[in-house]
Amino acid sequence: MSRDQKTELPKYPQFFTKPHTAIVGDGADIRYDERVTRRLDYEVELAAVIGRGGRDIAAADALGHVFGYTIVNDITARDLQRRHDQWFKGKGLDTSCPMGPWIVTADEIPDPHALRIQLSVNGEARQDASTGDMIFRLPETIESLSAGLTLEPGDVIATGTPSGVGYAMDPRRFLADGDVIECRIEGVGVLRNTVRATA
Repeated sequence: MSRDQKTELPKYPQFFTKPHTAIVGDGADIRYDERVTRRLDYEVELAAVIGRGGRDIAAADALGHVFGYTIVNDITARDLQRRHDQWFKGKGLDTSCPMGPWIVTADEIPDPHALRIQLSVNGEARQDASTGDMIFRLPETIESLSAGLTLEPGDVIATGTPSGVGYAMDPRRFLADGDVIECRIEGVGVLRNTVRATA
């Protein structure tokens, strides 16, 4: 989440999980059932991949636990998110976590908070910001998440999205069958996926 969004800033990070069935790679289709949701939205996010596990990790040591970085598109069914008044169902649908196109090792990203982050739909720019706009920096997030909870190698932590999501537009703009989404993060790469309605 970005500091420039017109919402009250939270005091603590908000956490939720996505099931493994949500994960798809670069070039894969984002498939959705129109009987389940008609308000599909995008969220480009920098994601950290844990390389060294741990629990109760101090912020000062947190980046030492990161193996590398990738891109996550946190696809969200806004109608389900609101209907159930929690985030798992709306963010956990099959194919709702495009990730990739690869992992860039941490030594190649000296400062994960100094990267341009962008998203376009069918070539139209929707999100364009800096990872420096994060409300909670990655060391704080890892410290908070690992308090009493063991992080393991291979865990992926997405860090929130900047402003520009379709739900916040006036009028609101949601994804539709055939839309091509391109997520780009400086130094990390480009993640492209196509939206496909299945019913």
